[in-house]
Amino acid sequence: MTRFLYLTRHGEATPDEQALTENGSRQAALLGERLRDVPLSEIHHGPLSRTTQTARLIGEHLPGIPLVQSEAAGDYVPYRPDKDELPPEHADRYLSFLEQFPADEGDDLAARALRTFTGPAAQGTRHELVVTHNFLIGWLVRAALDAPQWRWLGLNHGNAALTVIRYAPDRPASVLFYNDMGHLPPELRWTGFQPELRV
Repeated sequence: MTRFLYLTRHGEATPDEQALTENGSRQAALLGERLRDVPLSEIHHGPLSRTTQTARLIGEHLPGIPLVQSEAAGDYVPYRPDKDELPPEHADRYLSFLEQFPADEGDDLAARALRTFTGPAAQGTRHELVVTHNFLIGWLVRAALDAPQWRWLGLNHGNAALTVIRYAPDRPASVLFYNDMGHLPPELRWTGFQPELRV
C-alpha cells in the first residue's frame, strides 16, 4: 500500500527549450543508470519535448517500463497566490515573477497531479517516476510537507536531480530526499540554477 514517488526535472534544455543539450542527454542517461535497480512500474512525463526526451533516455536503461505521457506532469504555474497570502516583505517580488507566465488552467492540472501522483498505493508497493518541471516538483514537495499553497515558490530543482517522497497508510508523507545529484559528475550538477545558487 506504500507509494514511492520519484520526481525529476528534465535534463538541461537548449535556450529555446525545444530539445535537450548534450549535457541534458548525459544527465538523463546517468539518472537512468541510477534507477536501473528500482522496481518502477511506470515513468510518467509531461507533453513537452524536453520531458519526453528525458523520459525516453531514462527508459533506455529501464527496459519494459512503460512511458506514460500526462498533461498533469506538464509545465505550468500550479497555484497563483493573492497578495495577502504572501509574506509582505516578499509579496511584490513573487507576484512580479508570476506575471511573466501566462494565465492558464494550472490550478486544474495541479489538482489532477495531486490526485494522480500522490497518496498511498491502492495495493502493494508501487514505485513511480515523474519526469516533469521545476514548478510541479515544488508543488508536490510543498503538499507533502503540508506547507501553505503559495510555498511551492522558492523550491528549486536542478536538471535531472532526484527527489523521492513516500506515501504510506496511516502516516504523513515523507520527503526521503530532495534535489539529490549524487549520480551526476560535478560539471553536470546545478544546471537550471542561477550561478550564485551553485555550490
